[in-house]
Amino acid sequence: MPIEITDPTDPRLTDYVSLTDVVLRRRHEPERGLYIAESQKVIRRALRAGHRPRSYLMARRWLDDLSDIVADAEADGVPVYFGDHDVIEQLTGFHLHRGALAAMQRPALPSVESLIADARRVIVLEDVVDHTNVGAIFRSAAALGVDAVLITPRCADPLYRRSIRVSMGTVFQVPWTRIDPWPQGMALLHDAGLTVAAMALSDDSVSLDDLESGPPERLALVVGTEGDGLSQRTVADADLTLRIPMAGGVDSLNVAAASAVAMWALRPRTRA
Repeated sequence: MPIEITDPTDPRLTDYVSLTDVVLRRRHEPERGLYIAESQKVIRRALRAGHRPRSYLMARRWLDDLSDIVADAEADGVPVYFGDHDVIEQLTGFHLHRGALAAMQRPALPSVESLIADARRVIVLEDVVDHTNVGAIFRSAAALGVDAVLITPRCADPLYRRSIRVSMGTVFQVPWTRIDPWPQGMALLHDAGLTVAAMALSDDSVSLDDLESGPPERLALVVGTEGDGLSQRTVADADLTLRIPMAGGVDSLNVAAASAVAMWALRPRTRA
């Protein structure tokens, strides 16, 4: 049966303590093999993707709204904790206005080679450190036919709570993994037969207008960190450099916006 929580220091709820402390979560969450799914929609998408819950934490009224999940948890021996909003807020550090949280086991990540073997469109996130941008890029990737997302070692975690929320749960929909080391790992993209396009401002860059008219059959699009963009080595090792034509004296877009524009322009027009 669901377990009522009245003490925010209850040791059974260690997974949910101080979720607003970004540094703490980035340090410990991957090591403990868990992530936090927030909101009914995100939790359901995680479950449909086959991810396994460790426990649930929800406000009292959501026991009825999520009765099917509660019943499945009971059958599988997964604890469901519930309590009043003020107790949950003391525990997590924020007001749980989306009703429910789930501590989920992290799935094992696939190899880069298996993920890109048959991919027609891949996007690589080089050191994109903002969780909001990572989540937004995943949402665009899901909507615009990208087959795989690769993230470099210093990239923000797609399974961080904010990334998942901004992506609307599409981080569970688009296959992804880490490519490490980078940019040495670009050789894997070339070996798989992918044309690598680095999004950067350079004198020899190709306009998106020109590439859109005849895009490669299989393409890996590399986008860079919010401030400095792509590293010089990444640009040098790519097959081509790509720029988005701009107006109004603007020289660049936010990485999430720029990647969405490029993914839409270069999307496969037909799929096998």
